[in-house]
Amino acid sequence: MDSTEGTAPIRVMVVDDHPMWRDAVARDLTEAGLDVVATAGDGEQAVRRAKAASPDVLVLDLNLPAKPGVQVCKELVGADPKLRVLVLSASGEHADVLEAVKSGATGYLLKSASTEELLDAVRRTAAGDAVFTPGLAGLVLGEYRRLASEPVPTEPDEPKAPQLTDRETEVLRLVAKGLSYKQIAERLVISHRTVQNHVQNTLGKLQLHNRVELVRYAIERGLDEE
Repeated sequence: MDSTEGTAPIRVMVVDDHPMWRDAVARDLTEAGLDVVATAGDGEQAVRRAKAASPDVLVLDLNLPAKPGVQVCKELVGADPKLRVLVLSASGEHADVLEAVKSGATGYLLKSASTEELLDAVRRTAAGDAVFTPGLAGLVLGEYRRLASEPVPTEPDEPKAPQLTDRETEVLRLVAKGLSYKQIAERLVISHRTVQNHVQNTLGKLQLHNRVELVRYAIERGLDEE
């Protein structure tokens, strides 16, 4: 099973314009115990069906007819910030990866990934992890560093930075280094649930929406360098 006892299976929607590929991915996810609640073959259909089906994770191809994948991602995440989007694309072009992340995607996996890698990526995406094909994570973090180095105009009445506890800061530092929740739990000798709680508390305090934004916040403050 894909989840711990007593919890509902992860609800997934698959969007791809190639019927055979779409059906194969949906079948693999279903056989692994995940709940495929909808599929779609073009961008407009994807937006319509996702709003009706309310998946936890959207597995999304970027190259779609009717409406491009980045626009689908932007619209759906804008309407429901809790939605996790895992891009599954044939393109490893840096511009495509960065555009997908900026539009709200939580992760980016190449179609050359194995079924096991896809299943792991969907589960980790549902848990809030930022999942990338090896090599692409460094690209995204590098872009965040570049953005963080640009001066940010400060308003005179800007509120003071929220105070994080020592443990929240410690978890945030490990998130910035790219560790999964499981790895953080093992390193700090705490439960996976406790790590999730610390991350959720930190997101709330910082008024951020997902782990990708949290990584950027940490990098802006140099927490990944220590």
